Amino acid sequence: MQLIASNKARDLGAMLEGYECPAILVSADYEILATNQQYRDAFGEIEFANTPRCYEVSHGYSKPCDQSGEDCPLGAAVASGHKERVLHIHQTPRGREHVDVEMLPIHDAEGDLAYFVELLRPVPLASGEVSTQELVGSSPPFEKMLAKIARVGATDASVLLLGESGTGKELAARAIHMASKRSAKPMVTLECAGLSDSLFESELFGHVKGAFTGAQNNKKGLVELAHGGTLFLDELGDIPLGMQVKLLRLLETGTFRPVGSGEVKTSNFRLICATHKNLLAMVNEGGFRNDLFYRINVFPIAIPSLADRLDDLPALSKAILSRFAGGDKYHLTSSAIRTLAAYRFRGNIRELRNLLYRAIVLADTNVIDSRVIETCFEEDNLIAGSKGDQRLTGNDTPVEAPHEGLLDELISSQQGGEWPSLKDLERRYIEAILAAQDGNKAAAAEALGVSERSLYRKLKGK
Repeated sequence: MQLIASNKARDLGAMLEGYECPAILVSADYEILATNQQYRDAFGEIEFANTPRCYEVSHGYSKPCDQSGEDCPLGAAVASGHKERVLHIHQTPRGREHVDVEMLPIHDAEGDLAYFVELLRPVPLASGEVSTQELVGSSPPFEKMLAKIARVGATDASVLLLGESGTGKELAARAIHMASKRSAKPMVTLECAGLSDSLFESELFGHVKGAFTGAQNNKKGLVELAHGGTLFLDELGDIPLGMQVKLLRLLETGTFRPVGSGEVKTSNFRLICATHKNLLAMVNEGGFRNDLFYRINVFPIAIPSLADRLDDLPALSKAILSRFAGGDKYHLTSSAIRTLAAYRFRGNIRELRNLLYRAIVLADTNVIDSRVIETCFEEDNLIAGSKGDQRLTGNDTPVEAPHEGLLDELISSQQGGEWPSLKDLERRYIEAILAAQDGNKAAAAEALGVSERSLYRKLKGK
């Protein structure tokens, strides 16, 4: 029976090999009937003799996605009768990753929906949990951004990334580039802030020997180096007004001339721009060309600030600490997370990264609690009442910082003059660490510096 199921899956799978991305064939009752080689390479083999359901394999659910609090592309395709597309977090051999799912319905001779081809395109650099990926999160604003990246990535449309400094606009640009058909070619970045007209023109278009004082050799510009790939203009709002007309001409004709040269060259590239400025306001004030704005504003994507995605703070913090330490060496307590969440990070993820690096330096153990975090803020004069205080809620109302040192919490529970015993303190400390690690005994044991076997003995009171 198992051999028959395996042969049937192989034969059906041959039908899916024409797709350039991971694909599975699913029945109307969610059973996975076949996979292509790209799926097996990306997500692993499936045991067909066990009648696998797509929601079980992809999510570990016991019932369909739309009955488990998520959108179901199959259910949506049944309702609409045509293809549907959603962004899901799937279980993969590398952990939980964001996947762009497209469901293609197949009708039988009577016109009824009989099968579905499910195409799965992992979003580059993105993960729903702590991992080696760089775009980490699962909050609604984050997933809305990723859904747009997944949709526009496969096209050649120009993209405008809008968001505060430090939100990860360059990472988003890289994800778009990697999702495109140009991914094998380079993504070339030009940081536009602080460039004069002449320097901007030389960097963008290149120059020939003798074009100006100091031009001792021919130099290819970034436009030429980006041929076939992607040109990323970071902080576009800082481009000198005099150079904006030359950039517009490049975008409209695909042609340019190196500084000091009469030769007209061409370049075929995909344009991605990013800025933290309000370009439309700049247009109204005369600081940015109207025609250039509408030339680049083909597909805008808002990159959410850290304040807009606080639900991602625990996963982001753990991922940053893991990259710094090369693994799960450091652990944030729940009180530390609450202290972080009470602050307005005007530098967003970049500022969070700096603070957590400082926390590693200041921590005496591998457990980072609220006291360590508050000490980090003290280093920046951000403690309540100081001139630079950033301890704010979502509506910018100052709040008191939680003071939740674990030892203080345990000792403060002393009642009637009777101090808790050392054994009781140890037990409660272990329970607190377990709670901070969401019940993960392996992580708790590592945070405590003991083996899992020792942890189990302590929990049993031995």
